[in-house]
Amino acid sequence: MAYDYDKLYGETRDALGQPTSIFVDFFDQLDQQNMRVLDVGCGQGRDALFIARNGHRVVGVDISTNGIRDLKDIATRENLPIEGVVADIATYNPDGVFDVILIDRTLHMLDLPVQLSVLKMLLDHVSRNGWLLIADEASNIERFETAVSVHEANWTTETSHRGYLFFRRS
Repeated sequence: MAYDYDKLYGETRDALGQPTSIFVDFFDQLDQQNMRVLDVGCGQGRDALFIARNGHRVVGVDISTNGIRDLKDIATRENLPIEGVVADIATYNPDGVFDVILIDRTLHMLDLPVQLSVLKMLLDHVSRNGWLLIADEASNIERFETAVSVHEANWTTETSHRGYLFFRRS
């Protein structure tokens, strides 16, 4: 981890601010409840908390013990269905499948080969008709699109612009 997010989270509550607006819009437009969502690189939970407050079950994974501590504290206080996992996403293997996997500005923090191996592994954990939502450096988007296009499942690109890439598995 190039930047010490664990230190930042240890010193600052809500260090990264509000949930990412494009993800807020996505979940606000869903007509489903109780979806199982994996938030990869969740930090203190800016996206995970919003998603759980909107009626979904969330697994948040991050390498930062302080971030997961904050996420779990709020989830417990608000009785939200969130599981917080401290793990390095480079070696983390999620349990089961998810209706939505969200990766908010996390992949670019990894070395290139690791970015692609993590992405490829996560593709196998998206349920049929599920979603993969990525926010990342715009320069990475084409490479991520290519990685998804060669996956054995069928994927439809729903959004691809300015650092955002949303896929639906069919």
